[in-house]
Amino acid sequence: MRRYVSSLAVVALVLTSATHALAAARPNVIVVLSDDQGFGDFSFTGNPALKTPNLDALARQSVRLMDFHVAPMCTPTRGQLMTGVDACRNGATSVCAGRSFIRPGIPTMADIFSSAGYKTALFGKWHLGDSYPNLPNNRGFQEAVYHLGWGITSMADLWQNDYFDGRFRHNGVLHEYPGYCTDVWFNLSLDWIKQRKAADESFFLYLPTNAPHGPLWVADKYKQMYAGSGGPPNFFGMIANLDENMGRLVKTLDETGLADNTILIFFHDNGGTAGVNFYNAGMRGRKTTYYEGGHRAFCTIRWPGGKLISQSVDDLCEVQDLLPTLIDLCSIEKPASAKFDGTSLATVLRGAAGAKVPERTLVVQYGQKPAKFDSCVMRNKWRLVGGDELYDLRSDPAQKTNVADKQPEVLKQLRSDYEKWWNEVEPLLADPVPIVIGAKEENPMTLSAADWWNVYCDNMNNLREGKETNSVWNIRVVENGQYEIALRRWPKEADAGIAAGVPAFKAVDGGLQAGKALPIAKIRLKIDGAFDETKPVPAGAKEVVFTTPLKAGPKTTMQSFCYDEGGKELCGAYFAYVTRK
Repeated sequence: MRRYVSSLAVVALVLTSATHALAAARPNVIVVLSDDQGFGDFSFTGNPALKTPNLDALARQSVRLMDFHVAPMCTPTRGQLMTGVDACRNGATSVCAGRSFIRPGIPTMADIFSSAGYKTALFGKWHLGDSYPNLPNNRGFQEAVYHLGWGITSMADLWQNDYFDGRFRHNGVLHEYPGYCTDVWFNLSLDWIKQRKAADESFFLYLPTNAPHGPLWVADKYKQMYAGSGGPPNFFGMIANLDENMGRLVKTLDETGLADNTILIFFHDNGGTAGVNFYNAGMRGRKTTYYEGGHRAFCTIRWPGGKLISQSVDDLCEVQDLLPTLIDLCSIEKPASAKFDGTSLATVLRGAAGAKVPERTLVVQYGQKPAKFDSCVMRNKWRLVGGDELYDLRSDPAQKTNVADKQPEVLKQLRSDYEKWWNEVEPLLADPVPIVIGAKEENPMTLSAADWWNVYCDNMNNLREGKETNSVWNIRVVENGQYEIALRRWPKEADAGIAAGVPAFKAVDGGLQAGKALPIAKIRLKIDGAFDETKPVPAGAKEVVFTTPLKAGPKTTMQSFCYDEGGKELCGAYFAYVTRK
């Protein structure tokens, strides 16, 4: 018996050693994604005032994708990164409007790495859903600290959250984190990396910062670095802080001995914003537009141990390419359920002789109501914008001259390629991903105006101004039961009456305007085919509660209406708190 036990111990030791050897052999992966930084917002790309020494050093050590494209807005880019699938196919086409969710059944980058035995974590901005089953921990991240919505001060995020000493969700539970938000995301990341090193575990880390997205709040010392520079000091100061943190990240990888076997990717999520008027690298357009300035991004990929050669790659690439590329670089088995629109760039990144990205037509399209030809169609250096503007970037990088009349064959090919693509995705655009209510995993749960179908009502100033808009929430009831639905103008944390205004918010750096009072006298709740009731709003009431039985079933719609005393509709109730009793 002693010999048998001893043999088992030897086998266990061998298996453990083999597991650790396999983990050590597999590269770690870190993806850093900045928010609202543009291609021109780096000194490496020619900005005459902004200094980004750490990002410049990383670029010099990396493969630099110089014709790399994202979406013109943040959520579509994030969905494409996570799935390798075009936004109009994966469902996450917009920052709000009920279109910020990845379709069920599509595996995410975190799902794939987790299934392959990696430890997975996210610290920062998620923006692919604010409730179950769309939160990071439901989508493959074992560890996650994040804010909700598009950013701190968004409609879905915590009321009067701040960039300093903010309150963020750790695996769904709110905690306060001392310090500036970007510093917080990097502090958490560096600690987690060191823990993985100590445990000898392969890891995938996603570090999407909410900086330098507005509001442009940052410590004075960073603003002062760019006072009088001619550029936007707050915005450039936020990037200076981000660059400083990137230096800390690279130093930590060096000091822990992880740098050699870690794939480190950095890029930004859309075209330029606050810095565009100062410097835009000669490009036309900015965030939300389909010209180069709206969707061309600077992407660097470093992996010393993988023999990635420091080089500039001028082949046409898109953010959907990163997931299939990482699967190849990490020798991970592609899930049977994964069907990528992107293409692996692994051979090109390794600098193989004659390696080129295959010639292909790519489409950039997003939006709360995606419409035919509201897009940019790309092939080599050709750009078809809006279906009828054709630009040749080889001779016209600033996109000043429409050559559609002079290049009828190119125009015909790009329109034909787009038509084929559009015919595939168009039916999906009318098929919303519903918000789940009644699930035991999140009960109660909160709905906000950020998810009203096909309308934009996503900013705290939309709420504070009393934006006169309304639409349905697309929902799916997953459990039979008695439901209590509390409608509010202001979120619970505001502790304010439905008809009342609220004071201005003074943040550490900046603030938000006072909230406007509205003469709301009645509130109506309608659930298609199941419920329709209107109630008066008592003086000083902070919420009006409706109770109704609901049955589990296919997706349906729910809508709220706020009326004045004469019955005029003012807006929808911006928040609904749903509890299955």
